[in-house]
This record gives sequence, structure tokens and C-alpha cells, in this order.
Amino acid sequence: MKSNLILLSILCVSLFSCVKKDDPIDANASSNAKVTFSNFVGSQPLTLQTKWYNNANGDSFKVNVYKYYITNVKLVKSDASVYAENESYHLINEADVNSHSFVMANVPEGSYTSISFLIGVDSARNTSGAQTGALDPINGMFWTWNSGYIMAKFEGVSPQSTSMDKSVVYHLGGFSGPNNVLRTVTLTFPTTMIVKKGTTPNVHIDGDVAEWFSFPNVIDFAQKPLLMTPGKDLVNIAENYKDMFKVNHID
Repeated sequence: MKSNLILLSILCVSLFSCVKKDDPIDANASSNAKVTFSNFVGSQPLTLQTKWYNNANGDSFKVNVYKYYITNVKLVKSDASVYAENESYHLINEADVNSHSFVMANVPEGSYTSISFLIGVDSARNTSGAQTGALDPINGMFWTWNSGYIMAKFEGVSPQSTSMDKSVVYHLGGFSGPNNVLRTVTLTFPTTMIVKKGTTPNVHIDGDVAEWFSFPNVIDFAQKPLLMTPGKDLVNIAENYKDMFKVNHID
């Protein structure tokens, strides 16, 4: 009996010693984190040029071009400390699947609870003239050195549009004073994101195009089919779409 107990004890110790423990988080180390954007219209995935949708006013529409800037990305830890991405300028272009996600490098290891970012390009870069990378004018998101960048772009068609070719075009620009369309978004994670060596967590964020045209300012395509000048109408749309994002999940 005694020998059996000794053998059992040895077996238990062996089993526990074989259980793999998670690598500890090193506060002085860093890794990568990925952010992926998926665009929808309501609950339907966004499909360019072929699929019809309806807005809050009951107008039907198709989307031909859909782009927006995500900049000044920050991750917030459970202890409230903040990681701010360096040179944080990303253009999400629905027509280019490679633009739908980006990887943030050198993120300090730790537990993160939320993400914040700017929809649009900050005022400093708007007054720096045409630039490179995501801010290159070749991307079709730059007006002039005086007017700066288009923060978000929607182009489509609607039978209800009163423009000659039934087009619906909204180019959102303006970065100062009453014409400022820049909006900061803060999203709480549904689960804690763990950043540690050897892994790259991926934050999946859904964006709803329908929010451009609904609360608090319902957009009527017949009344306002073409908006491309900084002013109150574009500010109204920015107020609408500041709530268009939500975190779907983290993997």
C-alpha cells in the first residue's frame, strides 16, 4: 500500500510538471497587434457597384467608391496607460482588400481594454501640404494645400438623386472651426486583448455605411445629392458616422 501511494505521488508530480504554463507578460518587451476593418450597410456586407441598399430616408443606393482615414490610433491598457502608434495614418479603401487591415509594431506587452482613433487626418498634417504613403495625393483623398484632405469619401448612385446622372457624392473635408469634420472614436473591447511575444492579436472592427445617413441627421438624397464643400452639411454627416464603428471580436 505504501509503495502504491509513493508511486501515485510521483505520477501526480510528473503530470503537473508537464502542464504548460503561459509565458509571463514582460512589461519591458513589445510585440505586434493587428486591426482589421470590415464594412457593412446595416447587417449586409458592403459590395461595391452591384448591390442595392436603402438609407434611413427610404432612398435606395449603390456604392461605387468608399474610403476613409483611420489615424492617431491608440490602445489603452487595463491600468489606463496608453500606447500611441507612431506615424499613425491609414487609408481604408473598400476597393483594395490589402488596405482593410494594418499591423501596429512595438506594442508594449500587456492587457488592453480599448482602442481609440481619429476618423480623418489631424490638422497638423492637413496644413503640411501633400505627403507620401497613405497621405499621398495619388490616393484621391487630397483637395488642395488650403483645404487639406478628404477625411472620408462616399460615391454612389440613387434613383432618388436629383443630380443629372443620379449620382450621390459626399467628400468630407474641413479640419478647423465650425467646419471641422474630424471625429474621435473610442471602442471598448468585448474581451481583454493580450499582447505578448510570439502572438499578434487581431481586433476586428465593423463599420456601418448606413450610419452616414441616419441619426441624428437623416440625409435625403433628393435634397442633398452632392456635398463636396466644407460646411454644415458635411459636419452633419460626420456627426452621423462618428458612431458607425463597433468591435466585433478579437482573435
